[in-house]
Amino acid sequence: MATEDKNRATAAAILPLVGGAANVSSIAHCMTRLRLGLHDRSLVDDEALKAVPAVMGVVEDDTYQIVLGPGTVARVTPEFEQLVEKGRAAAPEPGEAAPSVSAEELAAQGAAMKAARKAKNATPFKLFLRRVANIFVPLIPALIGCGIIAGLNGLLVNLGWLTSVTPALAAMASGFMALIAVFVGYNTAKEFGGTPILGGAVAAIIVFPGVANIEAFGQKLSPGQGGVLGALGAAVLAVYVEKWCRRWVPEALDVLVTPTLTVLVSGLVTIFGLMYVAGEISTAIGTFADWLLSNGGAGAGFVLGGLFLPLVMLGLHQALIPIHTTLIEQQGYTVLLPILAMAGAGQVGAAAAVYFRLPRNESIRRTIKSALPAGLLGVGEPLIYGVSLPLGRPFITACVGGAFGGGFIGLFNQLGDKVGSTAIGPSGWALFPLLDGNHGLGTTAAIYAGGLLVGYFAGFLATYFFGFSKDLLTEFNVSQEPAESTVAATGGPTTPDAPAKEPAGV
Repeated sequence: MATEDKNRATAAAILPLVGGAANVSSIAHCMTRLRLGLHDRSLVDDEALKAVPAVMGVVEDDTYQIVLGPGTVARVTPEFEQLVEKGRAAAPEPGEAAPSVSAEELAAQGAAMKAARKAKNATPFKLFLRRVANIFVPLIPALIGCGIIAGLNGLLVNLGWLTSVTPALAAMASGFMALIAVFVGYNTAKEFGGTPILGGAVAAIIVFPGVANIEAFGQKLSPGQGGVLGALGAAVLAVYVEKWCRRWVPEALDVLVTPTLTVLVSGLVTIFGLMYVAGEISTAIGTFADWLLSNGGAGAGFVLGGLFLPLVMLGLHQALIPIHTTLIEQQGYTVLLPILAMAGAGQVGAAAAVYFRLPRNESIRRTIKSALPAGLLGVGEPLIYGVSLPLGRPFITACVGGAFGGGFIGLFNQLGDKVGSTAIGPSGWALFPLLDGNHGLGTTAAIYAGGLLVGYFAGFLATYFFGFSKDLLTEFNVSQEPAESTVAATGGPTTPDAPAKEPAGV
């Protein structure tokens, strides 16, 4: 089957299982997940969705998220959007209008249920982090592409090859990073309800070379000072100024006065305040990251690697995105990402141990075999939600594996061998093309590979010996006939006549 037909078939298989086009209120995607807003959650068939070949798992948060994996999700989403548009365009027959009242009532119940869940989980802090993620996540493809080109260019320069081409590669790799503040400003204004181009215009002030002739707080400004943090603050300010203008400026003058005042007021505050303050914050972030790994070393890496999976589960990992981006702006790479990527290595090791500890559970073993390649490439959701988290203890032992892998890389950072990534997004084996450091690519790659191996083995050993109680083994190490039983959404076995089991206790 052609790739385009395969993606269309995947989208066509998903749509009826989420309640059809009428049940879809919004469509978006990130690096690995198709994120759907749904009117009525009760219309979704979770088990049937998980059985679709391209679906690696499902996650419910503020949106219903279907894990498809990197690359696949970017191709399936446009096909899904087309199917939804066609479904909405198909007008109902006149005779079908009778049950409209009951359908509206059902949709209202679903909306109420969704609102209750969102009210429970949507704390102001988490909502703010989601907004920050919405600003930076769209930039990740460019960060990855430019980061790989930067790594290739560095390799060619070190080898002395293609000297006439390397300057062009350097321009390709650096062009986006030189203007990243503009893109951050654009996305920020869009996310906070302002005019995106005005946010980009105000943020562009930060990277304009002419700011070098301006003095603020007794110091000359430098182009790029404040970086993405300054751009974020400048664009948020621009949104508030613009909204104030829309409220008070007469409509006849709005098209002239509002954009002018927005850029003027926000620009002056940015030049004579935000650039300096954000610059100091950015410098402090870089200094603290270097100090933490230079002095904390293995201990800092152990804590960071061990806590990253719980941070992901709580959604708090989104707070790290601007920190990563700031470090990449300042140093050319983020030293935090390779350490945090060890959480995925611990997850892979834990899943391998579960595979060997449950030789009779064909269902869980099938899940592991299908999800393990994605886990090795840094896509951990299928293993997390399909294996370790439902079992309880293996999730904790996976964190232990990540802690040891992070400690390994942290130790080398303390010894002077920095391991960094020139972009954010990938992890696992997929991070190798983005690696950079202060002692050459060979040394950096060897340390990172060593961290992965430590994470694999530590996660495997911790799970194999400590990941299962006797009761847990008795419950899950049982043979299951596919025709008579299935694996519940939590990963536990169920039978057609028995209720689904709750996730195993820790």
